[in-house]
Amino acid sequence: MLVSLICNGIIAGVGGVLTFLPQIALLFLFLSFLEDSGYMSRAAFIMDRLLRRFGLSGKAFIPMLMGFGCSVPAIMGARTMENEKDRRMTILLVPFMSCSAKLPVYGLISAAFFGPWAGLVVFGLYVIGMAVGILSGLFFKKSLFVGEPAPFVLELPPYRLPSLGNMLTHVWQKVKGFLIKAGTLILLMSVILWLLQSFDFSLHMVEDASQSMLGALGGFIAPIFAPLGFGHWQAAVALLTGLIAKEMVVSSLSMFYGFSLTAASSQVVAAMVGFTPLSAFSMLVFILLYVPCVAAVSTLFKELGSPKWAWFSIFWQLGCAYVVSLLVYQLGALFF
Repeated sequence: MLVSLICNGIIAGVGGVLTFLPQIALLFLFLSFLEDSGYMSRAAFIMDRLLRRFGLSGKAFIPMLMGFGCSVPAIMGARTMENEKDRRMTILLVPFMSCSAKLPVYGLISAAFFGPWAGLVVFGLYVIGMAVGILSGLFFKKSLFVGEPAPFVLELPPYRLPSLGNMLTHVWQKVKGFLIKAGTLILLMSVILWLLQSFDFSLHMVEDASQSMLGALGGFIAPIFAPLGFGHWQAAVALLTGLIAKEMVVSSLSMFYGFSLTAASSQVVAAMVGFTPLSAFSMLVFILLYVPCVAAVSTLFKELGSPKWAWFSIFWQLGCAYVVSLLVYQLGALFF
C-alpha cells in the first residue's frame, strides 16, 4: 500500500506536473520582457480600434494578454478599467485566453496523439480560445453590454531595456508559486485521488480502479461526455480534478491510465484505451474552454461583485466548452 501511494500517487501526480516547469518558466520570461520594456501600453493603444469592434476598449488588451499567463492576476488587472461595463465584459472574456496551467495538458496529449504536428495543434488551441472569446464579445456587445465603450485614455511609458534581474525575479515569483502549488495543493489532491482510486466504498483496496469510489463517480458522469468522444470515467474524473488546478488533469490521467510522464508517446496512446486523435483533440478543446481553476473562480466572484454575474460566467464557459467540443468531434467524425 505504501509503495502504491508513493509511486502511483505522489510521484505520478506531482512529478508529472513538474516535468513541464521549463515551458511555464519560458512563457513568463517572455511576458515579463514585454511588460518591462514598455511595449504593453503601446500594444493596448494599437489594439483599441480593433477591440472596439467587439465592445471593448484598448485597456482590455493587457488583462487578456496576461490571461495567457494566469487568469487570476488577469482578472484582477481589470480593476484599472474605470467603466463598469468594460470591466465586467473583460472579466467574462479573460478565461477564454489559455492560461499556462493548461500547457502540461496540451503537451502530454498533443505529443502522444499528434507527434510532429503537436506544435500546430497547441497553436490551434490558442487560436480557438481567442476565436470563442471574440464571438462571445460580439454576442455580449449586442445583448448584455449594449452601448459604446468608454473613451481610451492611457499614459505611455518610455521604451526601456528590461533589467535581467527584474525579469528573473518575476519569473522566480511565478515559478515559486507553481512549486508551492505542486508541493501543497497538487500533492494533497494526488494523495486524495490515490485513496479514492485504490479503495471501494467499503474501504477495501481494489486491483481494478474502475471498481473504486472514483471509478463509480466517473462512471456516473461519463455518459455526459460520450457525445464529445471521451465518455470514459478516467477522463470525466480528470476534468473534475482540473477544477482544483488544471495541472491536475495530467496527474489524474497518468494515475488512472498507469503511464509515466517519461514514457514514449506510443506507450501513452496504448495506455489511453478508447481515445483516438479526434477524441483527444475534442477533450483538449473542452479543457481549453471550460471553467478555470478554483482560484480563478473565487477571483471571479470577488471582482465581478455579483454572484449572478459570476454564475453566468461559469455556465457560459461550460456551455461554450460543451458546444464547441461537440462540434469538433461530430463534424470531425464525418471526415475522419
